[in-house]
Amino acid sequence: MLFSTTPDLPGKEILECLGVVTGNVVQSKNVGRDIMAGLKGLVGGEIKGYTEMLSEARDKAIIRMVEQAEEKGADAIVNIRFTTSAIMANASEILAYGTAVKIK
Repeated sequence: MLFSTTPDLPGKEILECLGVVTGNVVQSKNVGRDIMAGLKGLVGGEIKGYTEMLSEARDKAIIRMVEQAEEKGADAIVNIRFTTSAIMANASEILAYGTAVKIK
């Protein structure tokens, strides 16, 4: 499956748009990451535990989006975007979405 953040795929012709596809993950923090984040907050810098958590969530969201596109018979997904939101105090959502297409 090809996927891109651009509205087209260089060298490929889009034959048909199959609709919007999405994949989302709601991820909660864990106590270990919260403790390390609190300590890191004292001295500043990247909170690697949270970076890893969001990277894993993004990858899961992409996999779910691709699975949905495959169910529609798509060859590719174009114009992919990502968004995040806080669901509650200790959880956030990452959403991946794009347009499933058939290509030549």
